Amino acid sequence: MKAIAYNIKPDEKEWLVLANYKKHDITIIANSLTADTLSFAAGKEALLVFNNDYLSEAMIQGLKSLGIRYIATSSFETDHLDLKAAGSAGMKVANVPLQPSNITPKLRMEQVIKNLDQWAAGKCVGNACCCQNECAVVKTLK
Repeated sequence: MKAIAYNIKPDEKEWLVLANYKKHDITIIANSLTADTLSFAAGKEALLVFNNDYLSEAMIQGLKSLGIRYIATSSFETDHLDLKAAGSAGMKVANVPLQPSNITPKLRMEQVIKNLDQWAAGKCVGNACCCQNECAVVKTLK
C-alpha cells in the first residue's frame, strides 16, 4: 500500500520503518499536514497522521481528491480527526486501540502497520476501526 506520514518525530520514524519492514511504500514527511503540504499525498492510498495535525472537513475533501482512502492515526484519540467528514467521504479510519498509559512508540507504530496490512488485504481493522461507515455499525453489534 502506498502511504504518506506527516509530522513524524525521529523516534517514531525509526519505529515505523522497523515495523513496516519494507511491506508498504511509505513516504515520510517531517512537516505538518497543511494546505501547503497536502499535495505531497497525491498518488497515495493511505495517510498516517499524528495527533498534532487536525483534519478538518476541507482537509479531508482535499485528501480524497488526491486519492487517499484510508487514514491511520498513531494515537488512541481521534478528536483531531473529523470522523463524520471522513465517513461522508467514504474513507476508512483507524486508531491505536491501546490504553494510553501502556503505549510506547514501538507499539504504536506496530499497530499502524497492522492497520495498513489489514486494509491492504481488504479486511476490517477490528478494534482499531473508527469509521463512521457501515462496517463500524456491524463491529459494534458483535
